[in-house]
Amino acid sequence: MVEFKKIVEVGRVVMITYGPDAGKLAVIVDIIDHARALIDGPTTNVARQAMSFKRLNITSMKVANLPRGASSPVVAKRVVDQKVVENFANTSFAKKLAARQARATLNDFDRFKLMIAKKQRRNIINREFAKLKKQN
Repeated sequence: MVEFKKIVEVGRVVMITYGPDAGKLAVIVDIIDHARALIDGPTTNVARQAMSFKRLNITSMKVANLPRGASSPVVAKRVVDQKVVENFANTSFAKKLAARQARATLNDFDRFKLMIAKKQRRNIINREFAKLKKQN
């Protein structure tokens, strides 16, 4: 099993967790000090800005060959070439966030239909389990 360490470094992809850009991806362009980094997200409409690490989720993804202090066009080209946004969408973390968002947008009737579907699935599983138990 390959273990990815989430090291704070130039080129590391981060997700913003707080503020008007919450939920958007950005790239660390430069490290200011132990508490802040300069981030840029030209493809996700995140302005180049200094942001505290407390407001960032560091991912295991990294933009390769990104020089320190790279300009927005350079960052945009590397992000598009390496398909960072598409690769992030395929991660389990992104899928979990999408499921959470889908669940938050359900209305009363959708939640009711979901409850009924879960009950039906549970009944089918319990019936099959009872059959298997009876055979042994």
